[in-house]
Amino acid sequence: MVIKKTKSMCPECLEIVDAEVYEDQGRIMIRKECKEHGVFENTYWSSSEIYYDASDYDYKGEGIENPQTTVEGECPSNCGLCPEHESHTILGLIDVTNRCNLRCPVCFANAAVSGTLYEPTYEEIKQMLRNLRSNQPVPAPAIQYAGGEPTVRKDIVELIKLAKEEGFTHTQIATNGIRLAKRPELIRKLKEAGLNTVYLQFDGVTEEPYIQIRNRNLLSIKLEAIENCRKEDMGIVLVPTLIKGINHDQIGDIIKFAAKNIDVIRGVVFQPVSFAGRTPSDEVEGRRITIPDFEELVEEQTDREIKVEDFYPASSVLPVSEFIEAIEGEPQVAFTCHPHCGAATYVFIDEDKMVPVTQFIDVDRFFNLLSKSSDDINNGGLVAKSKVLARATIELPQTISLSKTPDSLDIKNILIKVFKERSYDALGDFHHKSLLIACMHFMDPWNFDHDRVRRCVIHYAVPDGRIIPFCAMNSIYRQEIEKKFSKPFGKSKEESD
Repeated sequence: MVIKKTKSMCPECLEIVDAEVYEDQGRIMIRKECKEHGVFENTYWSSSEIYYDASDYDYKGEGIENPQTTVEGECPSNCGLCPEHESHTILGLIDVTNRCNLRCPVCFANAAVSGTLYEPTYEEIKQMLRNLRSNQPVPAPAIQYAGGEPTVRKDIVELIKLAKEEGFTHTQIATNGIRLAKRPELIRKLKEAGLNTVYLQFDGVTEEPYIQIRNRNLLSIKLEAIENCRKEDMGIVLVPTLIKGINHDQIGDIIKFAAKNIDVIRGVVFQPVSFAGRTPSDEVEGRRITIPDFEELVEEQTDREIKVEDFYPASSVLPVSEFIEAIEGEPQVAFTCHPHCGAATYVFIDEDKMVPVTQFIDVDRFFNLLSKSSDDINNGGLVAKSKVLARATIELPQTISLSKTPDSLDIKNILIKVFKERSYDALGDFHHKSLLIACMHFMDPWNFDHDRVRRCVIHYAVPDGRIIPFCAMNSIYRQEIEKKFSKPFGKSKEESD
């Protein structure tokens, strides 16, 4: 059964082609045909039931008011952002270098392999930050420096300071952790400069995944980096790259490891490997992990402490943004990403137990209350706001099952403070006792769907002024941009350390 028509790309030549997403024997598939390279059929989502459940949270955004490029050709042939893009930037990314102190087979950015050095200058990065902050009506609030390995830059501390000076409220670096393990003073300097989160590559709790994915046993280095972050009270998000047959059996152990270290680890964001067009077609299906696969593996490997139904699409939290916008009267960041881009839940750590928030909060009822309150405020104006908030505060406890709420979590009081006093700081108590567990399934040319890329909320800023959706960048534009702004790569001690 065909669900929709869309655009995709040929994994061989990257030409944009017509595609259809369809259901077949309980799975969601994507099929496309290239005139030169033939037909490609690949798994889109491994469970049609979970696919349809996620589709209930399909909220379209309005993009930005000041796009950088015009609409030319078929999407995504002129990203930048163009007027047809339907979401604004929630997280901006800047690759500050393609240098790295690892040689990972799964990486799409490697100076030693490409033979060229892509490393924007401080001034170029400043302009890219300003481009992200110039988005209207909502400037990008968060920035991640990536690469390559961003910590190999001598000026990485100054770049964090720069991001804060340019108005970003949240800064993070995506890192393999080697320099954070070797140079603990770097963590202190980064924190003083304004770094909020270390986005730490973490592929497993045993040695084997690192040897296979990173060509090097890095487990002890990861643990040392975590300890050094703990000493500086620097929050960490673990980021495992998932590959079927290598570390898919460690998902539960990674979550349990994070729970035991919740004093420093704020979450785990699993990323099923993106094949980026380099993988032979006969290997893709055997190694693919989709979001439903991930959710089912979590349930199995946590002995059903965390279940499939505990996960919600990232877009499900849009009512929170709309509620805040109604109260404040100003545009807010809106999670209008495609419902099939990612899924997440929060797990409260209660001694040796993991309790998903969905087990003591009726999430759908809570979101509906927020949506109704937002509509009533918007329809009634300032006079109605206080009455609506008063009514919502009374109805709020009905969304909470106090008998199932962990004794150490005063969730009722936290949420009432947010409603009644607009004390968003009250959520800090919840965040420090809970663990984000998420899965972001970035696309590659095999499962590329332009409906998803048009809704992307994670965007790369590049030196020529464009802002490019994540999956379009890594599937199409990376090679072009790095070639245009690179210089010959010369080996040096600084580059190889």
